[in-house]
Amino acid sequence: MRYICILYHYIMKTYKIEEQNTSNELKEPSIDYDRIYTYADYLQFEFEEMVEIIRGKLFRMSPAPRVKHQSISMNIGVKIHNTLKGQTCKVFNSPIDVVLPIANKKRNKSTTVVQPDICVICDPKIIEETAVFGVPDFVIEIIAGKDVKRDTKDKYSVYEEAGVGEYWIVFGEMRFVEVFILEEGKYQRLNAFSEDDVIPVKTLPGLSISIEDIFEGV
Repeated sequence: MRYICILYHYIMKTYKIEEQNTSNELKEPSIDYDRIYTYADYLQFEFEEMVEIIRGKLFRMSPAPRVKHQSISMNIGVKIHNTLKGQTCKVFNSPIDVVLPIANKKRNKSTTVVQPDICVICDPKIIEETAVFGVPDFVIEIIAGKDVKRDTKDKYSVYEEAGVGEYWIVFGEMRFVEVFILEEGKYQRLNAFSEDDVIPVKTLPGLSISIEDIFEGV
């Protein structure tokens, strides 16, 4: 976790983002800031913008992703999709609700509902028409402006705690990828990949994605 904090502060400095401006926690008159929100509440929301719940707190999604963000997402998603054809595992691009479970509690009591940029699900039983109710095997988040803190700290933490086996953070502006693998309940940093590197996907044996593929046309 110490490494991810160092990474966060490095990215903040590089992007020249002020600390007080990094949080997209919703500031609306109707929001009870002392309340812990759940998936049951999420289903009742009528916000014009898309939101996520992380440990019971509401966060607004960024405005519509930029072309670079969408291009990167499409490049990765297509590569994974083509590899997974005919297999049980499925790849999904945002927007899709992922409701992370809490042990011994009903799904409506979950306090974390996120929309990963890309996620891979290998257990078809957790995929329903309205959402994914369970833990993805593999998640990728693409850094987009002021979501730096959410992706490198907040989501890192909830994905680790939930048991997401592999987590990638793609830094579009700097063209590199941080890869974390879950080992004994904690994320271990595999490496930072850039330039001519090829990244092996540990949770999907046989699949590798090159940095060139990720940033093709970007």
